[in-house]
Amino acid sequence: MSIPRCAFLASMLTIVAMTGCSEVSGTGRKQLMLVSTSQEMKLGAEAYQEVLASEKLSTNTRMAAVVKRVGQRIAAVADRPDFEWEFNLIESDQVNAFCLPGGKIAVYTGILPIMKNEAGMAAVMGHEVAHAIARHGAERMSQQLSVQVLQEGLSRGLGNASPMMRKGVLGAFGIGTNVGVMLPFSRTHELEADKLGLRYCAMAGYDPREAVRLWQRMKDASSGKPPEFLSTHPSEDNRIAQLEDEMDDAMDLYEDASDQHGLGESW
Repeated sequence: MSIPRCAFLASMLTIVAMTGCSEVSGTGRKQLMLVSTSQEMKLGAEAYQEVLASEKLSTNTRMAAVVKRVGQRIAAVADRPDFEWEFNLIESDQVNAFCLPGGKIAVYTGILPIMKNEAGMAAVMGHEVAHAIARHGAERMSQQLSVQVLQEGLSRGLGNASPMMRKGVLGAFGIGTNVGVMLPFSRTHELEADKLGLRYCAMAGYDPREAVRLWQRMKDASSGKPPEFLSTHPSEDNRIAQLEDEMDDAMDLYEDASDQHGLGESW
């Protein structure tokens, strides 16, 4: 027995609306969550091993040790002992670092000159650890799943429409969800990770003011970026402005830190 198209779309919307909703610790933001912690940790571990198998780990033992030391200090204050934290330094000119679900973090050697010192690394590491703590990877997967459900419902609802109308409507839906939903959520994740990461950096005893200087250096090094509304990342100016707004609270946490490292080692 076939289900009427309007009823099918309504049922899909109901499923999405009734799915799990959680809250990000530290910001209170509500997030759609269709993926369990165990599922995301499994996927993160598998993807991380694939990256390590295809990339070259740095032979700079001194800097690899700094990455692990700073990462472990940040992870300790983030307080998720159930995560299987890993921190590796990858040999690459990429000015980047990334985090996969479950605490799998990698830093590329290309970003080390911009980090400049341990506090700069702590700012980046705090940001990446925050992605894991806030479960942004699982949230992104959940968003994509919900969009797929709605797109399937829309496609069924257009069953009797002409091929041209179907193509136009589905195409507009794809652009609308990307620019209007997915990219803004990506920018929300980035700013949220900046906010939480600044706190972790301060709590771990690293001078949080270096985060602002880091993004100023990043701004000086960047060029040719797309407009912010078409980017998964906020502009450096917006990131710096938010960090400055959060700095008083971060400095309080830094002053309360039991083990202060300041700017730490420079390179």
